Amino acid sequence: MYYLLLTLLVLDALLLAAVVLLQAGQGGGLASLGGGTTDLVVGGRQAANLLTRLSWWCGGIFLFLSLLLSIASARRGLGSSEVQDRLRQAAPAPAQSAPLPIQSAPAATPGTTTPAGTPVPTAPPKATTPAPQAPKKPAQ
Repeated sequence: MYYLLLTLLVLDALLLAAVVLLQAGQGGGLASLGGGTTDLVVGGRQAANLLTRLSWWCGGIFLFLSLLLSIASARRGLGSSEVQDRLRQAAPAPAQSAPLPIQSAPAATPGTTTPAGTPVPTAPPKATTPAPQAPKKPAQ
C-alpha cells in the first residue's frame, strides 16, 4: 500500500509539473510591473480551460496523496531508517555530568592563586566619591 501511494504521488507530481508548464502565461503577477496595459490588448482574464482545471485537480490529488502517505508511513513505523539506527547504536552515550551546586564557591581573594596555579589579579582600590546632593533652594 505504501509503495503504491508513493508511486501515484510521483506520477501525479510529474503530471502536475507538465500541466503547469504547458499553460500559457497570462501576463499577470510581476510581469505587469513593467509592461503597462499589454495584458488588456492580448486578452484579459480567460475562462478556465482544460489545463487550468487539470492543474487544480492534480494539485488537489497531490495534497490528498501526501496526506495518505504520511498516515501510512506513521502506521508502518517509518520514523527512522536503518542508517539512522546504526548511527544511534555506534554513537557513544553522553556522559552524565554531576549536578551543579546551588551556591557558587566563594570568590578568591586577591594575592592568592587559583586551582590552576594562576595568580588572582589584584583590583585597584576604588575611589570614593561623595554622593550627589540635591541643589538647595535660595532663601527669599
